[in-house]
Amino acid sequence: MWRLWCGRREWCGRGMGVAGLAWCVGASPLSAQVALRSRAMEIELTGRVHTQFNSSSVDGEMGSAFLVRRVRLAAEVKVSEVVSGKVEPDFAGNRLSLKDAYLRLDLDSGLRVTLGNFKRPFDVFELTSSTETLVIERAGEIRGVDACAGPGGVCSLSRLTEKLQYSDRDVGLELDGSFTGGRLRYAVAVTNGAGSGEEDENGTKSFAGRVAFAAAPDLVVAANAGVHDYRNAVRQDDAFAGAAGVDVEWGTFAGGPHVQAGIVWGDNWKALDRSGEERRFVAWQGIATYRRRIEASRVVEALEPVARVSWGDGATDEQDGEGWLLTPGFVVHFTGRNKIAANLDFWVPGDGDGAWSLKLQSYLHF
Repeated sequence: MWRLWCGRREWCGRGMGVAGLAWCVGASPLSAQVALRSRAMEIELTGRVHTQFNSSSVDGEMGSAFLVRRVRLAAEVKVSEVVSGKVEPDFAGNRLSLKDAYLRLDLDSGLRVTLGNFKRPFDVFELTSSTETLVIERAGEIRGVDACAGPGGVCSLSRLTEKLQYSDRDVGLELDGSFTGGRLRYAVAVTNGAGSGEEDENGTKSFAGRVAFAAAPDLVVAANAGVHDYRNAVRQDDAFAGAAGVDVEWGTFAGGPHVQAGIVWGDNWKALDRSGEERRFVAWQGIATYRRRIEASRVVEALEPVARVSWGDGATDEQDGEGWLLTPGFVVHFTGRNKIAANLDFWVPGDGDGAWSLKLQSYLHF
């Protein structure tokens, strides 16, 4: 990180221009973040650039492609001990999209209030930052595969929770907090249900909730529940779909063994039957890694083999669409969250031909 501070603090308050900032700034290499501090405010600037190479074995698809997967700059602002917030746009694909943008009130350890655009409290895989996800693509995307009823693509756990809008970002209000010294955490949210940065599509709202308990120092068990509002295309009315799940995380990102596992089930509102009723979905997933630190190297900080096993069925009353997603991989860590990862995603359907994709991704984080 480059930590910036002022030699004379009274010069570095409100209204300080670029020249004044340049005069005031000193720098020391501490970690991969930037903090600007004054008497009344603290600003922490972070960013990430993820560049990806991927291939597809599906006939008719491009054999391989490079893309810039993410380009984000984030500003976390602390106005006081109570008031803070975050703004994080994404510039990948030459398009501007909104990620985080919210005001947060830290009223007590048992109650924080967040208003704006944020991640719904659902699904441990989605709540893990893209700078730290154990696999390159949460949903195991393979170009040309359209196996999951309604959501399309590979029928994995994260594809179902994201595309059915039980997880991922939305606009609304969240209450969260912790008790018993942080061992018990909760979060509940009410949101538009339309997706990240989108205006509401109807007058109803979506809900999500999560309770997590630290059963041991490196073991967290959690339960999730969600209700998504949508416009029913068959009945032409406003309707609600529900989902639930449990997940567990053992280990940390600091090193050693690390496991994330979960199961979700619920209503697939993108796959309606003739009467307009939602079909049911179910999916489970486990990811295991072992990060081994390399003490003798001045270039490589750690090496980490990865393995994922996921199974999903987007419509349990149909005979096709379900299948397995298998991902072996390897990660080379340089410093902090800066790394290069390699994954092989294999889709093995219950019926029909499978497909695979090689993915390489670089991670710059500052």
